[in-house]
Order: sequence, then C-alpha cells, then structure tokens
Amino acid sequence: MTPQSTTAVRYVYDFEEGDRNKKDLLGGKGANLSEMTNLGLPVPPGFTITTEACRIYMETGGFPEGLMDEVATHVAELEKKMGKKLGDAGNPLLVSVRSGAKFSMPGMMDTVLNLGMNDESLRGLTTQSGNERFAYDAYRRFIQMFGKIVMDVPGEEFEHEIERLKEETGVTEDTDLGADDLKELVVRFKEVVRLKTGKGFPDTPMEQLKLAIEAVFQSWSGERAKIYRRQNRISDSLGTGVNVQTIVFGNLGEDSGTGVAFTRDAGSGAKSYLAEYLPNAQGEDVVSGARTPLHLDALKESDRASYDKLTGIMAQLEDHYRDMCDIEFTVEKGKLWMLQTRIGKRTAGAAVKIAVDLVSEGKISQEEAVLRVDPASLDQLLHPQFDTSADITIVAKGLNASPGAAVGKAVFDARTAERMAESGEKVILVRPMTEPEDVGGMYAAQGILTSRGGKTSHAAVVARGAGKPCVCGAGSLKIDIEKREFTVGEYRVVEGDIVAINGNTGEIALGEVPLVEPELSADLLKILGWADGIRRLKVRANADTPEDAAKGREFGAEGIGLARTEHMFLGDRLPVVRRMILANTPDEEQAALDELLELQREDFIGIFSAMSGLPVTIRLLDPPLHEFLPSSKELELQIQGLEIYRSVATSASKHFHWENTDVPLDSPTTAQSVEKEIAEHKGLLENVTRLEESNPMLGMRGVRLGIVKPGLYAMQVRAIIEAAVQVKAAGKEPVIEIMIPLVAVREEFDMMRREALAIIEEVFASSGQKIDFLIGTMIELPRAALTAGDIAETAEFFSFGTNDLTQTAFGFSRDDIEGKFLPRYLERGILKVNPFESIDQAGVGRLIEIASKEGRATRPGLKLGICGEHGGDPSSVEFCHNTGLDYVSCSPFRVPVARLAAAQAVLNESDTAGSDTR
Repeated sequence: MTPQSTTAVRYVYDFEEGDRNKKDLLGGKGANLSEMTNLGLPVPPGFTITTEACRIYMETGGFPEGLMDEVATHVAELEKKMGKKLGDAGNPLLVSVRSGAKFSMPGMMDTVLNLGMNDESLRGLTTQSGNERFAYDAYRRFIQMFGKIVMDVPGEEFEHEIERLKEETGVTEDTDLGADDLKELVVRFKEVVRLKTGKGFPDTPMEQLKLAIEAVFQSWSGERAKIYRRQNRISDSLGTGVNVQTIVFGNLGEDSGTGVAFTRDAGSGAKSYLAEYLPNAQGEDVVSGARTPLHLDALKESDRASYDKLTGIMAQLEDHYRDMCDIEFTVEKGKLWMLQTRIGKRTAGAAVKIAVDLVSEGKISQEEAVLRVDPASLDQLLHPQFDTSADITIVAKGLNASPGAAVGKAVFDARTAERMAESGEKVILVRPMTEPEDVGGMYAAQGILTSRGGKTSHAAVVARGAGKPCVCGAGSLKIDIEKREFTVGEYRVVEGDIVAINGNTGEIALGEVPLVEPELSADLLKILGWADGIRRLKVRANADTPEDAAKGREFGAEGIGLARTEHMFLGDRLPVVRRMILANTPDEEQAALDELLELQREDFIGIFSAMSGLPVTIRLLDPPLHEFLPSSKELELQIQGLEIYRSVATSASKHFHWENTDVPLDSPTTAQSVEKEIAEHKGLLENVTRLEESNPMLGMRGVRLGIVKPGLYAMQVRAIIEAAVQVKAAGKEPVIEIMIPLVAVREEFDMMRREALAIIEEVFASSGQKIDFLIGTMIELPRAALTAGDIAETAEFFSFGTNDLTQTAFGFSRDDIEGKFLPRYLERGILKVNPFESIDQAGVGRLIEIASKEGRATRPGLKLGICGEHGGDPSSVEFCHNTGLDYVSCSPFRVPVARLAAAQAVLNESDTAGSDTR
C-alpha cells in the first residue's frame, strides 16, 4: 500500500484504500473499483484522484499544491506492483485515465486510453506482445484519442487520414490495415497534431498524465456534462474523480476481447444477462458503438473458463450490492479482468420488475423496493406504443434499446434536432452512432435511431436514462450524413420525412404511425400498492372532462384537485361563450348564460359520477374573457382581406381568390354579405380592443370577473350544485369543493362566497335535497399567502396554484421567459432548476409555508393542497409532504409518479428502509 502523503490533505488513494461508501471523495467509479479490489476480484491495479482535487481545480483554474508529487508517488508504487515502467523501452506500463463522479454520467466526460505510449514504449510493447501490428494500433489509438480529447484536435482530422490510407491501400475496414500501414498512420497522426496545434505530440509519460488529468477535470465543465447534469438534477459543485488504472488489452488476438454486461436485462428487468462481447477489441469499440458486438455466448463458446468466471463474479456482485450491476470487463490472452462495476442504469419498467423480484427473492424489503424506483422515470411506462391494428410500413428492424414508440421528422444531426424541437416540431434523431456531443439533440428528439451499436452503446444508455425510445444497430440502414438521408431496401428517407420507431420491438416504420397508450403493469401496481400503504399525502388529478376523471381514477387518483371550467367553454361551445361576452343587453347575456348552464350542468354530472365518493375541486372561471375571442391582429387582417375583396368587385375580374376559394364577384348577394361581414368584424374588433389588456395575467380575471360580471359565477355555482343534486338522486356520492380563483384580499372572497351560498340555498330549497360542500380559494398571489390567516376566517380550504404563484413571486411571465432568458439562467447557475418544473422552495415554498401555518392557526384542520403541475414533480411532492399539505394534484398520467414520490418522502423522512450502501 502506498505510504500516506506528507501533505496536509490527501488527493490520491490507491484502490486498496477505498470502498463503496466513499463516493463523495472518490467518485462512484473509484469507490466501486476499490470495493471490487477489496473483494479480491481481478481488478487491474491503479489509484484515484479525489473529487476535492477537481473542485479546487474548478475554483482556482489549477491543480492543488502538491497534487502531481502525490501522483508521481502513486505511479512509482504502481510501477513497483506491476514490474513495469511508464515509457520504458523494455517493459512498458500503460494506463487509462478515466472520469468518475459520485453519480454515474455515462459518456458525458472524457477518457484517455493507452497513456504512456511513445516511440520508446512502442518497442517494448512490440516485444511484450510479439505483435508489431498490435503495438502500432495501440499507439495510433492513443494519439487519436489524446489528440482529440486533450489537445482539441478535431476528431474528423484523424478519421480523414484513416479513410485516405484505406483508399491508398485498397482496403475497406480498419482491421485490414497492416503493421506498416499503421506505422504510416502514426506518422500522419503526429503531423495532424503538429499542424493543428503548432507543437509536437508530447512523448514524456508524466507530461501526458498531467495533461490527461487536467482534460478530465475540464470535461466536468464540458457542455454535454452540464446538459446531462441539468437533465438529471446533479449538482455542478460535486466535481469528478480521476481514475488511473493499468491497461489490459482485449485486442491482442482472438483469445482476447472486451465486453459490457448487466446482471439482469436493463430493458425488461428479466432475470437474464444483458451482455455483449467483442473479441479482439478494446473497450471503446463496444461502448462507442463503432462495431456491433456479439452476445456473451460468443465468449462461452471461445473461452468457457473466462465465461464461467465472469458469470460467477456477476452473481457475486449482484448479491453484494443487492441490485442489478453494470460491469465492464476485458479478457487478455485468456485472463479475465474486471474494469468497472456500478448499479446499472435501467428503464423504468425494468426498475419496477427488478425491485419486485428482489423482494420476492428476499434480498430487499418492500420499503427498499419503493425507494429503488425513480418516481420521475414512471413517465417512461406511460409512453405510447405502435397501434398494431393499423396498416404500418415496417422497413427495417434493429435492437430494441429503449422502450416506447415515437413518430417525427427524420433529422441527421443534434443541432438540427434541437433547433426544430425548439420550434415545436417532433423529430427522430438518426445517426450511424451517437457520440457524447449529440446529447443535446438526443434530449430534444422524440426518439433515437442508429445503424450501429448495441444495447450498451452510448445511444442506448443515454436514451434509457432520458426515457426516450431508441432503436440501435439497424445495420440495414445506409445513412448518408452529408446528403442528410438514409436508404433501406427500395426506400429512401430524406431529412424532414416522417419516420417512426418502436423501442420495444426494434421496428422502424415510415409515415405517421398511430400510437396507443399503455396500461399499468402488475409489477407497477404492486409497487404503487406498497407506496400507498406508506404515504400520508393524498394524490388527486387535474381533470376537466369525465374521460380525464376516469383516467385519473384508473391511475389511482383520490379525487380531482383541479377542474378548470374554462376548458369546458371551448370547442363547439365557443359561439355561446362569445354571445355571452358580447351581449348588448342583460336579456341577451342571460340567454347565453342559461344556455351555458345546461352545458355546464351536464359536464359536472359526468365528472361527479366518474368520481363518486371522492372530492372534486371545481375552479370557477379564471382566464380573462378576451381569451375566448379572436385576437385584434387576427381581426384586423381579416378586415383588410375583406376590404380588398370588396375593392376588386368593381374590377373586370369575375372571380376573387380568397383563402383557397374562387368566389364570384358579380352577385349582389355576395356584395351585400361582404359589407355585412366587414361591419360584423369591425364591431367584434371594437369589443376585443375594449377587453384586451396590457398585462392580462394581472388583469380582469379570476374573482374579479365574478365581481364585475356577477351572473357568470352564479351560473357556474348553480350548474355545480344542480348537477350534484342529480348525481346524489341517482344513488351516487358527489363530494363538492367550489374554488374561487385569484383572491388577493378577503373581501373579494367573502363577496363571492355570499353570492354562492345564496344560489346554493336556492337550489337546495327547490330540489328538497342537501349535500355537503366546501367553498375555498386558490392561493396564487403573494398577498393572499401573506394574509392567509385572515382569508381562512371564511375560506374552508386552500389550494395553492403554484404556476401563478411562481409567476407572481418571481415577476416572471412563464410564456415569455422559456425562450428568452431562462435557459441562460440555468446554464449560468443563477437558477438551479426551472421554477415552473420544481417548486422554488426558498421563495415560493416559503410563501406556501407561511400561508399553511397562518391559515391553520386561524382554522385548525384547514384542508391544504396544490394543483399546479408541480404536483407531479417528485421534489415538489416531497416539499408538500414536509410542509404538511393534505394532497397534491397533477395531470392523470402523473398520478403514479406522485403516489410513489409521496411514499418516498415518508421513507426519506423516517429512514424506515435504512441506509442504502449500494
């Protein structure tokens, strides 16, 4: 073991000195390499530079004092262990330099292999291996990787030289290049480095090592790593460890190879290996997808001893970690080496199945199983699938790398995918294979399709983590990136054509394939059942129709937390709403309200029937009335068009082409109708202009509408209560909560409450029936939150409208900030997360805490909930649990997410499941 460093703080640890509990210090990869070493598994020796060293580098721009001296001490110890020396001409030591953060970030940071290669060690490696071609191949790989990652030489410069040399020698595959060819390639690669950087390729191993360590530190701040951390909510302050490990070679011949293995199927969760192997290859050949690997059975057939040892270690590691493990291994001339292990990334469906199976196997408790499933990942289980009853043109099949189905326009580079997605278009990212630089486009796309790579390739791993459908290794696709097209058989697909992929089956189809929604699996229902037995927080659904209500109940919703009545005013009802808004007399307005009353009553009958026995919170009309009218700009354009139409009527033309229609102009009736239409449009424009506001979010909406237009809320309350009475008479149990929105002062609420109570008593008297009900308010303004104690004197429940509360607390317009400054705020760390996705606990959360505490001080037992989309965000759900709310409400499809998150909040609070030392 390496002696303790004399510096005050240690920055380097040998693998023997760590364990799996030191992920904060050593990163996940370093901690797990230490764990495997201490288990006595065959791990190539090495050492780890701590995450603290990376943090200091990020803060100061330089290495901590004494770091390279410490590294040199550990290199000397490693050389002693191995009986080899870096750069030695007789018996050279080569090492890999790999990143390793606390949380796995596959492919997001940089790796350098074969470090220590130079002209001297080349001779030694040739002697060691007895294979000159192998030695030159290792050298050119090192120059290519080091040049690209450390010296910022564009990777295509090296690829161009390889292609040029293959053309000159008349071969088609890299593996067909001989030793002399690779010797020439080394010369050319060094010249590429000199031309692109203005300096020679470094040949001193310790200089190479220092530069490689610095490159790995810098890759923590690389764009793809930052995008990944934002996507997965990993702190930028953690830093990465750096693992320096003895290289073992899988490309020494057919008795060597490399592979990646999952101890269970990472896609389905089945208790069967998901493992791939490439003979005569190095690790990056598998992970990058540059070559399509073989099934692990290939190793079983060629080297049964290594296969048996590997499968034994896989079982040992799964038992030790009590979870599915992801393993990288290499066989060097018949000897098995373990290069890495970690808890394996998996699909949501696999996570659920593995958790349930591990409970059945007695390895974990039900509480641990609930904690093992990421609530946010459950969205993956609700992804659509191909409608098998439809006529689908399947043109190819690849590997089913990540589940779900997606349809979109084919695009051939990540930037185009991001740009088109930002403009609202659905795209499928099509690549021969993805690289870490593609991650932005992968997140933006609906799905990912590659012609190379396997289920453990970069594309597959990132897609599974992001919940994106993915099909890999579709070798029949001939992808031409320059022409931005692919061909398969007789079909040609160019950029912009619609394609579809099925990540469950690997199928690739052309055209707008219809998709169908999935159903909850038995395993998921079991997990959710366990979660329901643990959680305190209730979960409701936001639903505006009987269909939405039924879907919410199917997914386990315990009521409706938000029924938005404005959504009931759209579609074929819009003309009635407009008549009510534009009425010139009280009689005209009342006639429209009476018509709406009939329609609203039927809506509520359907919802109350679907949710019988469960509470339904109905928000009275909230948005400003002008939102139900055409925009003034739209009307002005229509008037201009009609006036042009009228002006040409006196010309020689007998027809006018307007809105794709040829209209005759010689009819008096037509002329009269045009005049009438112009007058109607101008009258409508006058009303729209009168109703439009500079800042409608803070204008005539919510409770203000009810006060200024008293018949509106009266009609809605009457419809609600009449519907409830009818539903009760039919033998069902309506549970009614009437919510008055956007209250800022108690007097607003009290006025509307009195009006509502009068209507309710009138309906009770006329029907001879009574039902229980509550009248409460939506807390969505800071003033309401700060005066909640006063409002609770008469309000019987609070529902926090976190979308508007976030807007008004921050002074943000949600519709405007997304495309303007929010991305920059997130990139620069001004905001850690989008506050419209996860509750801003320091600000908005503080307002919720104040309102909850002061409201319940006035009215003990005051019912509290939230009804924004934050109700389906796991972090926000945990906040609501900790704050003491009674329920959260979210879209029906996120109800399972909230149920699981609410249970995890209890377990995290009480530590019921014990510490997880995986």
